[in-house]
Amino acid sequence: MTVQKFIKYNSLDINGQVLNDDHKLELNVLEKSGNYLIHKDVLRQQISKKQGTVSTKTRSEVRGGGRKPWRQKGTGRARAGSNRSPLWRGGGVIFGPKPKQTVLKLNKKERKLALQTLLYNKRNNISVIENLENAIESAKTKTFFNICKNCGVDLNQKVLVVVAKKTPALKLSIRNMKNVELISASNLNTLSILKAKQILLTPLAVNEIKETYCG
Repeated sequence: MTVQKFIKYNSLDINGQVLNDDHKLELNVLEKSGNYLIHKDVLRQQISKKQGTVSTKTRSEVRGGGRKPWRQKGTGRARAGSNRSPLWRGGGVIFGPKPKQTVLKLNKKERKLALQTLLYNKRNNISVIENLENAIESAKTKTFFNICKNCGVDLNQKVLVVVAKKTPALKLSIRNMKNVELISASNLNTLSILKAKQILLTPLAVNEIKETYCG
């Protein structure tokens, strides 16, 4: 059974000053623990990253081995029909891996519920920063570093920055910071939220999360 939870945030400007406007998220979360759904969604993401391209050749696919190495009887040796038998060096592989695609199915409603539950669990680690997308006009890591410093963000921990749209300047400013991950609201996922110790949102990203995942 799901219940409605409301989270309110006062947004900050890039200088760390608290603004009067507040942002509200209305989340549907499970009445009891939804950790099993979060685990299932993380597992789905990890499985989907597998390439599944590993391959070995069976005895029928290994080149050569058409001629019988020696006659069936009279040599004193064990009978052999091919020098590409799995028992021989250079032969095929018994029950070796073959290319395959593994998919763990998760319904859209389950995925949305997992995401909303995780956002609610991380509610105390979320900050809303006004106009972050346009605040960085030129690609300078120092500018983003100063914004984080003003807003009390600890860059020694994993930080997730969620924006409505990635700007080139913002991408270049963040890409060489090892603990910071930049993601658009449309690509929000449980694995990124779960790894993050602090989550930075923008008002535009909050609106997109409402439309995409809380509708």
